Amino acid sequence: MELRDIEIFLTLAEELHFGRTAERLHVSQARVSQVIAQLEMQIGGSLFDRSNRRDVRLTPVGARLRDDLIPVHDALQNSLERAKLSARGIDARLRVGLMPYNIPALHGYWDEFARRHPRYDLQVRHASFNDPFGSLRRGEIDVLVTWLPVEEADLTIGPALFTDSRVLAVSVDHELAGRPSVSVEELADFAHIKVPGMPEAWENGYLPFHTPSGRAIERVESVTNADELLQLVSTGEIIHPFPAHVAHYWSLPQIRWVPIPDLPRLTYALVWRTAAENSLIRAFARTVADLGPTLEGRERR
Repeated sequence: MELRDIEIFLTLAEELHFGRTAERLHVSQARVSQVIAQLEMQIGGSLFDRSNRRDVRLTPVGARLRDDLIPVHDALQNSLERAKLSARGIDARLRVGLMPYNIPALHGYWDEFARRHPRYDLQVRHASFNDPFGSLRRGEIDVLVTWLPVEEADLTIGPALFTDSRVLAVSVDHELAGRPSVSVEELADFAHIKVPGMPEAWENGYLPFHTPSGRAIERVESVTNADELLQLVSTGEIIHPFPAHVAHYWSLPQIRWVPIPDLPRLTYALVWRTAAENSLIRAFARTVADLGPTLEGRERR
């Protein structure tokens, strides 16, 4: 069985739809059907139940093959990736998911890590606020930079990188747009977003569920990405608090940024899956700890 055939089978086992599988892998639907038919001939049994004309289902044989092939496929992919890195003189790659924006004040950490460990490759990517802990748990990233508190039993909290004050994003014609500041108490007067599956303690650390007087800060609009969020803010349907650094690096003519002086500062720190901790993660955490919080973070305290 070739690697590409394994990829086609596993993708179909995930999508359970020939058309979506073909589109995702940039192959023809006929190619997907051909590969599955050849596999079924080799195995001597059906891998998928095709009785539904639109979607398919894994048979028990197909489910067993999927479970057996996933670790094999992952190991092959990892081996190929390590070989490619080795050819470039690199021993390993650390993948960092970033919840704040990749602001200049953070680049000192990346540069120092590269200086200390020239044979390690550092890959920094923006992480969505929708299920970022899932990305850690699935092994899609090695380390997450996010706000605290994080109260997840399987995750380790590492050193902090910076703290940031808070600003409120409102539409240009919102009644709060011309204000010099807004209080936490006033946040209860307007609608906010809700993010499906966000851990309660983590969400409350970003935006409390109640004001100091006990009024509920209602979440009414379900949002899963930043584009949806900004669209709702720009139309005045919701308001939303952000860390203050976004106002410096995000120029949006339809949105105004209003300080929220009494909303607690956000502390951003490294987080990783405890069971996945290795020398690479420890080296990165040591670099961050040695440098301490960024100058930008210290100035804003």
